[in-house]
Amino acid sequence: MSFGDQNNPYGQQPPQGQPGYGYPQQAPQGIPGQPGQPYAPFPQDQGGGYNGAPYGQPFAMPGLTKAARVLMYVIAGVHVVLAGLFATAIAAIDDAVEKEGSGGTVRTANGEEVDVDTVIDAGKGVIAFFVLLAAVFAIIGIILAARYGKGRNGVRVGSIVYSSFGIISGLITSVMYGLGLVTLVASILVIVFAAKRASSEWFQRPRY
Repeated sequence: MSFGDQNNPYGQQPPQGQPGYGYPQQAPQGIPGQPGQPYAPFPQDQGGGYNGAPYGQPFAMPGLTKAARVLMYVIAGVHVVLAGLFATAIAAIDDAVEKEGSGGTVRTANGEEVDVDTVIDAGKGVIAFFVLLAAVFAIIGIILAARYGKGRNGVRVGSIVYSSFGIISGLITSVMYGLGLVTLVASILVIVFAAKRASSEWFQRPRY
């Protein structure tokens, strides 16, 4: 008797759910390498990189980090303007001395007489120091902001320290120029944005 004889009531039928003899067996689903079968991705192919991005896909800079970088450029730009204003003040002093002339003495609060030229030179020296300080501060800010794309955690820490000094600079220059208020507000925002977790993860992201 044969397995395929339908008229034989005692014929043995192949067990249900199992292929008969000569029938091609199917490979289990999800096993890579079997022809004709769909590939089941491994868990790491579903994501799991920075912010859930697939592995190998470039990371995108968070919005808060981008805002901090823009504000760093703003702070640096303000100090470039301040350096120009201080330099203009020195030039104005020189013009005034040239027109009005110099010489003579002035009496200080202690009753001492001091040469006018000495006072003028001292004042110009102080202003020149602020010119140099503002220029250096602007250069440091530009360098830090330019490193936001490839820099590591040191750039983030440096931005926080830089903005801390920016707050002091804003408080001082706000008395003389309104631009100091811009520096003050921008410096506070940079500290807040750079301290956020998203910014920390960006600068500590793995490099491939």
